[in-house]
Parts: sequence; structure tokens; C-alpha cells
Amino acid sequence: MKEFLVELVTDVPEGTDPAEVDRRRAAEKARAGELAAAGHLVRLWRPVGELRSIGLWRAADEAELHEKVLGTLPLRPWMTPAITELEAHPNDPGKADLPA
Repeated sequence: MKEFLVELVTDVPEGTDPAEVDRRRAAEKARAGELAAAGHLVRLWRPVGELRSIGLWRAADEAELHEKVLGTLPLRPWMTPAITELEAHPNDPGKADLPA
């Protein structure tokens, strides 16, 4: 699987019923849990004081990420994603084959 750094900015349309927003947020939480259990959502952060999220996601390719992963999020119609495909860095301290 490939890894992607994904920034999601959510903009709820003006005039949206607050009950609809609450319903989608609850469904979003449940779906995020499912995607994490399936290995697609690895980590998720929210910058302090901001209404956006930054996550480490996994998918076979960017098409799968869009269609079968991010596309299944209940808040996706209100989200603007910025996606960066990642690859391992030779000096990554998390790599097991680095010399001591």
C-alpha cells in the first residue's frame, strides 16, 4: 500500500440544518473507525485552533484513496482535500535497516 499525507478542510454550507451537521459528524466518526480498522487511516491530527485535519492514509493508489476511502466519508461533499503521496526517506529513523 502507498502512504498519503492528506489535509482536509471542511466547509459546511451556510444554512445547513445543525441536525444534519451533527448526523454527518457522528457518521464520520464511525466511518473513520472503520477505515482505521481496515488499515486506511493510520493517524489523524487537528492543528491547534484550526478547523482542518491532517492525516496519514494508506491506499493502493490515489484513485482508490479518492474513490473507496475518502469518497466514503460522510463529510466528503463538504471537504476540500490536498493530497501528497509519500515515499520512504533513506534517513527515516523508523527504518529498521539504518546503520547504528
